[in-house]
Amino acid sequence: MSTTSTNVLSAAHTLHTPRLELKLLTPELWSAFMSEASDDEIMSTLALTPQLLELEKAKHQSGMTTHFISFRNFLLIDKQVGITIGKCGFHTWQARHSRAEIGYGIDMESFKQKGLMKEAVKAILHYGFGEMGLNRVEAFIGPANIASTSLVEGLGFTKEGLLRGHYCKDGDIQDSACYSLLKPEYEAIGINW
Repeated sequence: MSTTSTNVLSAAHTLHTPRLELKLLTPELWSAFMSEASDDEIMSTLALTPQLLELEKAKHQSGMTTHFISFRNFLLIDKQVGITIGKCGFHTWQARHSRAEIGYGIDMESFKQKGLMKEAVKAILHYGFGEMGLNRVEAFIGPANIASTSLVEGLGFTKEGLLRGHYCKDGDIQDSACYSLLKPEYEAIGINW
């Protein structure tokens, strides 16, 4: 990691799981990082291709928060090799309503199908229901995304229905299966390591 990305990330709150460090990027840290880091630093720190870099820069330029919607995202850093392998966190966080949508992804193929995302999501749920004071966590998943569906169902999420024409991916409008987990359900399940 570069000096700029190291300085920004050193200020980030860190969660620990058995195999991962999760570095919290608040809107303030994200803005500082995107403003100060070079393109190479951003790509290296976030494990992005040049095409994904342009997408991240465009999202940042158009504004990622409003007066009532914010986010809490974490970089997933593999402890063994010390590199960023993906992201996980809450976007569309509506603090006033104590709810947020969870999003996650591992960007490097060699780290997929090893249970790392389940490990990360458990830590993120603990943070969300505790530190953020969430009552409801939502997940919107493409009906064909079996891996993501299995992940949330395995963590106790309930399928609430199908949102038609809900999501645009690569110019294609798709449906989303709506899942949720409420704080009392999370506490009853007692998710642990």
